[in-house]
Amino acid sequence: MIRLGIDTGGTFTDLVALDERTGLISTIKVPSTPAAPAEAPLTAIARCEAKPQEIERILLGTTIATNARLQKKGATVLYVGTSGVEDVPIIGRIDRREAYNPAWPKPDTGVKRRHVFGIQERVDHQGQILEPLEQASLDLLGDWVDSWISTSREIDWAIAVNLLFSYVNPAHEIAVGRYLSERFPDTPISMSHRVSPIWREYERATTTITDAFVKQIIERFVNGLTDVLQEKSVAAPLALMKSNGGHVQSATASEIPVQLLLSGLAGGVIAGRRFARDHAGGNAVTLDMGGTSCDVGLISDGEFGSTTEYEIEWGVPVSSLFIDYTTIGAGGGSIAYVDSGGLLRVGPRSAGAEPGPACYGRGGIEATVTDANVVLGRIDPEFFLGGEVELDATAAWEACEALGEQIALSPIETALAI
Repeated sequence: MIRLGIDTGGTFTDLVALDERTGLISTIKVPSTPAAPAEAPLTAIARCEAKPQEIERILLGTTIATNARLQKKGATVLYVGTSGVEDVPIIGRIDRREAYNPAWPKPDTGVKRRHVFGIQERVDHQGQILEPLEQASLDLLGDWVDSWISTSREIDWAIAVNLLFSYVNPAHEIAVGRYLSERFPDTPISMSHRVSPIWREYERATTTITDAFVKQIIERFVNGLTDVLQEKSVAAPLALMKSNGGHVQSATASEIPVQLLLSGLAGGVIAGRRFARDHAGGNAVTLDMGGTSCDVGLISDGEFGSTTEYEIEWGVPVSSLFIDYTTIGAGGGSIAYVDSGGLLRVGPRSAGAEPGPACYGRGGIEATVTDANVVLGRIDPEFFLGGEVELDATAAWEACEALGEQIALSPIETALAI
């Protein structure tokens, strides 16, 4: 029997096949397909040449949710809060990254002020109902949601519901969710008492918003993957890696997708723990640099740490259970550019797999970290992916040269700066 492990990122998708009868391990790497994320894992499975009846189990880690949030490419979220405190995700917390900078922009929590609605209801800290939720309030909310969806049907909408003290008594939140799901059956809805039942209002808000932001992306990905596997008579169970290193079955993966936010990243730390135990006395720093993000973890005495909060960016926490590591939007495909102040920046915007870095020869013209490494000779353009892909060193040089002209640096100096 054969077990398949798949890691699908923003740029490449990797598959490891383990034949339990022979102990043979084989690996396959294919370009990811951001427009249709499920295609790349399916291509990798087809290339591994395992017969459908031989596949015993498939475990998949994905950075789709991570990359979507880092690059801010997800649903447009409508936020519903208790009237009077509905602006919590807009106001944020009192701490500031730049305490003495009056022009410092607030962190982007994933929702715009015009997409915030306060519904009339109130539950106290003991779960007692102070102001009942009336049908008229539900209808007013429904009309507000409809006014947004009906005028911009081309947009992927999602709804995040976060009512005051719903983690103690979720009755009102359940009623709101039921009403919205009946009136807008095709719109994903995330409710805070299910996503993050904690007492901190702002953290609960940002977590629920993030869940709604990636819900449709995960649902489409999982459904597309399972449908094709069924068509190909692959009966093996499909599970997805969770951010805490555990697994969730594909059938329920999209119910609370925020638990998959750092799915693909968890696998790197788990592998690093195994290596540290076997070869480094149980202590190591792991660095997992993909196409879009770079992830750093710490293995101490043979174990990784765990945390209940992760910051997508400064001031935007997500409260769930995570393996403890740090992620920044700086991968091989991260695009270098000059900002309005004339300073060189790298990421979080990524060239991804399509068109990819300039050196891929797929139409990309902006310099990326990969292009810089090609210019500096750190990547052999004739032996990329073991020789499967030949890179265009000239295109990488031209991209760095064009960027360098904006900051008066040579291509080599620009590449080093990137």
